[in-house]
Amino acid sequence: MDRRKFIKNSLIAGAVVATGAIMGNSVLSDNKNSEKKMKILVLTGSPRKNGNSNILADNFIKGATEKGHKVFRFDSAFKDVHPCIGCNKCGMDGPCVFNDDFSFVREHIVDADLVVFVTPMYYFGISAQLKAVIDRFYAINGKIHVPKKAALFMTYANNSKHDELPIRTHYEVLLDYLGWKDIGRFVVPGVWTAGSINRTDYPKKVYEFGKSL
Repeated sequence: MDRRKFIKNSLIAGAVVATGAIMGNSVLSDNKNSEKKMKILVLTGSPRKNGNSNILADNFIKGATEKGHKVFRFDSAFKDVHPCIGCNKCGMDGPCVFNDDFSFVREHIVDADLVVFVTPMYYFGISAQLKAVIDRFYAINGKIHVPKKAALFMTYANNSKHDELPIRTHYEVLLDYLGWKDIGRFVVPGVWTAGSINRTDYPKKVYEFGKSL
């Protein structure tokens, strides 16, 4: 073969291989980024195991786990979580004086990518059980002021947008303080009796939300 032609063909082949490698790495990198799996902590507040907000949690978790995300669930109404007493022994970034089930939240929230708050409206606010968990964030305050995503699932019996404001505002102020980013809110009115949410399309909506992450 002619020497010049050989060199030319070799250079072309090399460029093709190099370009393919670069493109291949780019595609792999893009796929890797798009398929990044998250650690998700779901905090529920309903004492009704088959309550409407818990049904939302069930469906969201199903969608998120099918997508391959790692989900940890904490049903605060069925756990031993002592309310914060404001003793400040933790110094906002240390061990709490209470050794209870909040240790599970403490273990998983620090490195969670997404925290989902799930609550019914109880007397125009977050359920007391979930509020106790949120209040205990005080002891890990220094560790959770890092970028995270958050979502809110809330159910209530009536249909007043005005009545939603206390929970919506609490959620917004909490995220603003922590520096977390809201990625979804599913507020479901008009569901009172346990299971009535199944007559709406919200279980499907939160399932699809979990699958979309």
